[in-house]
Amino acid sequence: MPRAKWVVASLTVVLLSTGIAVLQRTEGARPAAVTTDDALPTRALGLSGHRRLVRELEQSGEHVTGVGARSPRTAPGPLRTVTGPLRAARPLRLRIPSLGVDVPLTGDREEAAWDTEGPAPGAAGTALVTGEGLRLGELRRGRTIEIARADSRTAVFTVVRVSPGRSSGHEDPAGRAQLRLVGGETAVLARLTGQRRAR
Repeated sequence: MPRAKWVVASLTVVLLSTGIAVLQRTEGARPAAVTTDDALPTRALGLSGHRRLVRELEQSGEHVTGVGARSPRTAPGPLRTVTGPLRAARPLRLRIPSLGVDVPLTGDREEAAWDTEGPAPGAAGTALVTGEGLRLGELRRGRTIEIARADSRTAVFTVVRVSPGRSSGHEDPAGRAQLRLVGGETAVLARLTGQRRAR
């Protein structure tokens, strides 16, 4: 009988040692971040919404060094409310986090283009940006639209109206900064509510 206990104790020690070694190897080999959307553990744990939120935050903090150029993602700067328009600066990118839109403002109307005859997004007045395939009909009041600019600031607009047709309202007589975003047969009116500075 004592021999059987000794064998059981030895096997237990071997199994525990093997399990610990396997866990250590697994921890060491695990990638720093899972980037594919079909990762089973995340979906099984119900974390896909968390991943989408993290992705949107990362996209909103992306530092842009030129038209259409991307640098590695950085942590977004804090969102600051604004009390008035920003100084005019050339817009670089259009982001609509709730729709997963992140396109350069290249002047190509197939993606997104800023009307240079009007004010720059974030400056006083109503800036006009047009683009196709942006799914603007899915936007709702209260959602945000972001315009990354050449002055390392991101102008953050809040949607106040989504309209069928290509007109989304009137000019703001108070001289506030507004954005009129037109795509397909939908027009969106948004007001400047905040800004972020690139870190």
